[in-house]
Amino acid sequence: MSEPSGQLVPKLNLASVVVFGLAYMAPAIVVSTFGVIAATSYGAAPSAYLFATLAMALTALSYAKLARAFPASGSVYTYARKLLDSRIGFLAGWAILLDYFFLPMVAWLIQSLYMNVQFPILPVWGWLIVNIAITTLVNALGIVIADRVNKVLLAVTAAALLVLVVVCVHQIGSTPAAHGAAALWNPATSIGAVTAAAAIAAYSFLGFDAVSTLSEEVHDAERTVPRGIILTVLVGGGIFFVISLLMQWVHPGGVFADESTAGYAVAQAVGGQWFADVVNVMTLIGGFASCVAIQASTSRLMFVMGRDGVLPRKAFGYLHPRFRTPLFNLLLIGAAGMLAMWLSLETATSFINFGAFLAFTVVNICVIAAWVRYRHGDRPMPAWRWVALPVAGAAVDIYLMTRLSSTAIVLGSSWLVLGVVYLCVITRGLRQAPPEFRPEAVVAPSDR
Repeated sequence: MSEPSGQLVPKLNLASVVVFGLAYMAPAIVVSTFGVIAATSYGAAPSAYLFATLAMALTALSYAKLARAFPASGSVYTYARKLLDSRIGFLAGWAILLDYFFLPMVAWLIQSLYMNVQFPILPVWGWLIVNIAITTLVNALGIVIADRVNKVLLAVTAAALLVLVVVCVHQIGSTPAAHGAAALWNPATSIGAVTAAAAIAAYSFLGFDAVSTLSEEVHDAERTVPRGIILTVLVGGGIFFVISLLMQWVHPGGVFADESTAGYAVAQAVGGQWFADVVNVMTLIGGFASCVAIQASTSRLMFVMGRDGVLPRKAFGYLHPRFRTPLFNLLLIGAAGMLAMWLSLETATSFINFGAFLAFTVVNICVIAAWVRYRHGDRPMPAWRWVALPVAGAAVDIYLMTRLSSTAIVLGSSWLVLGVVYLCVITRGLRQAPPEFRPEAVVAPSDR
């Protein structure tokens, strides 16, 4: 049976959604960032990850509520359009587009840098071309193919992390003097240090919200997507906490020869050079799954904005007739990824964080707006869940935004100003609403 030209096709279940979210987050990133977080927290990396998990869970709860009420693939773009204003919705989508559009570039660049170190047979730009080409091909062939690839690659990552857990536990067991409590808190640690480290650790969670971009490709989206969002944060946070706890237990304190390679050094210390290399290769393979998930979610957001007409519909709203994938968007994201050849990792990373935390804040505000609009309906909407928790979530997101570098804030603000200018053009000076594809079915929000 042929599908409507503007419709994505529901083919995924809860397991696929959670795998997609975890692949996006790339659980093995805890090994790569361990040194920086341990140094910032003065030797309390697992406490920083625990705080970050709780903080991100607040926003995840808000996403879950809205994903149940608005089962569309536009994420915060759709939520803000429906609950605040269509113009605010456009700007929210524009803001997170900064995150989504440049995050694939960062993921491909990180993957290519590490591949070059491990396999110098190709230069960084060569690995960049290989990564982009394979990722784009997988996503172009359809969400089912991408789902299968993600499951296989995430299983490889899980195996690597499990082996690391076993080796660390063995190392801890052979040194009875080691004390686990010091990995959570020690005399050098402070609340300020842990929260500062948590702000860095929170970046590891960027992507849990991308689950909401799959809403139109998931069976029973009103139930599956909210559960998937919450499970992604909790499972991902649990992995981060356990791995960082064991690594911090093995290496107490926050002093390293090189913070950026501390995770590799810990693996080398507990299992030797060969073990560290094997773990590194397995996590690199898992990193490819993250690239697949990131490009897929970005293309879906761009598709919804194109389908609405706020981006050129013929290009951005196009679906391949056979594979039902937004092919133009995938190719555009791949082409933009090639720009990473001329950017440093620091510069590329500075593009993404502003949009993410701004969008997270808007999502929490949308939940409060939903409470104002629907609180007198038939379904229960307790104020502590629909007001207090979102306020706390928004406060955390704003705090994390203040921890960004000045470069990230300047670039993010400039992108937002550009969005305002473009919005004025397509709305004739804000006098009319931005175009929209069709009204989505809305389910009155509730706690059930």
